Amino acid sequence: MPVKQVYSPTLENVKAAAKNLEGVAYITPLNKNRNLSKQFASTILFKREDLQVVRSYKIRGAYNKMSSLNADEKKRGIVCASAGNHAQGVALSCKILKVKGTIFMPSPTPNQKINQVKMFGEDFIEVVIEGDTFDDAFNLANTSCTAQNKTFIHPFNDEKVIEGQATVGLEILSQTTKKIDYVFVAVGGGGLSSGLSSVFKYLSPATKIIGVEPEGAPSMLTSLKNKKITALEKIDSFVDGAAVKRVGDLNFEICQQNLHKMVTIPEGKICQIILDLYNKDAIVVEPAGALSIAALDSFAEEIKGKNVVCIVSGSNNDITRTAEIKERAMLFANLKHYFIVKFPQRAGALKEFVAEVLGPKDDITHFEYTKKTNRENGAAVVGLELKSAEDLAPLIQRMKERGFFGDYLNDKPDLLQFLL
Repeated sequence: MPVKQVYSPTLENVKAAAKNLEGVAYITPLNKNRNLSKQFASTILFKREDLQVVRSYKIRGAYNKMSSLNADEKKRGIVCASAGNHAQGVALSCKILKVKGTIFMPSPTPNQKINQVKMFGEDFIEVVIEGDTFDDAFNLANTSCTAQNKTFIHPFNDEKVIEGQATVGLEILSQTTKKIDYVFVAVGGGGLSSGLSSVFKYLSPATKIIGVEPEGAPSMLTSLKNKKITALEKIDSFVDGAAVKRVGDLNFEICQQNLHKMVTIPEGKICQIILDLYNKDAIVVEPAGALSIAALDSFAEEIKGKNVVCIVSGSNNDITRTAEIKERAMLFANLKHYFIVKFPQRAGALKEFVAEVLGPKDDITHFEYTKKTNRENGAAVVGLELKSAEDLAPLIQRMKERGFFGDYLNDKPDLLQFLL
């Protein structure tokens, strides 16, 4: 039987894409992060695609693809689907190339990203908000594209897009003379990981490329384990820049050959990295932008004394998500806990709970109580913030001893989400 030919971007095509992007995309810095380098006893370098012209690497693939369209295709216009970053790259490309575009975005997309798309595209684009996930928006966009005979600009499963994203790898290798031992890269549909890993395979084959996905959307990891593309039935869309149900066909074939390992990171851990980067380094990243850095803990022993690059893929974060990011981070760290607390219907019960049950450093952050006059006990949903995860067991013990304990809600996320 003939051997299946798998597409892989050639070095010549990637260099051509880099030339094509001159004056459109920035050459972003490759900076050493001192805090993490010290923490992991290694050299941790950040490839700062969060400082890109559209605050993510997506302009590279979008513009490289759109500039390759012929005059008739540009005249008919384009359609794309995106959770935000690809949409911004397409929108700016539409304005630069003077091409009309329709951009489908899922409903959970942060308003900050939607507004940025409109700002970059101006009168050249129309934004349509449809569907609950990227995949929903993708299907609607495809239907619209076919009906209107326009060109679809895929966010990852496209040769020109992959070649554009691959220029990130080309830049990294031109920005340091040191051997790069590891590259950590966020994986959504696989555009960046497939392009970047191909460049390293040509120019630095000993470098280990580690793909990183959110735990709630492990589409590439699942596909690699199954040795075939596997569509997920349900995903957590919190990491909107890297949450897809199905990876690209081209991307899967390349990643299957080039990635050293795929790992997943809990969303709460990602949130903690977002907060740490802001508090320690004044770096603002979106959830997908924190993925590569969040994986370092899992490789702490491996990377000692090594040169490591983390792709900081984007910074399109909405400040209104800060409360949710902090909440998820604290839940992951076992510092935020929710209970149903039974309060006796007598004077002084709340005072007793605060003075005798709570620890001296425990803080009430949520309290929802409805008095039931026909019952001996009234139930309240109480959120508590602890200073140490070790304080939880003694707290529950005191609640039970004094008859306040009703239920622990952290283990019941569906109920917790409904109550709150």
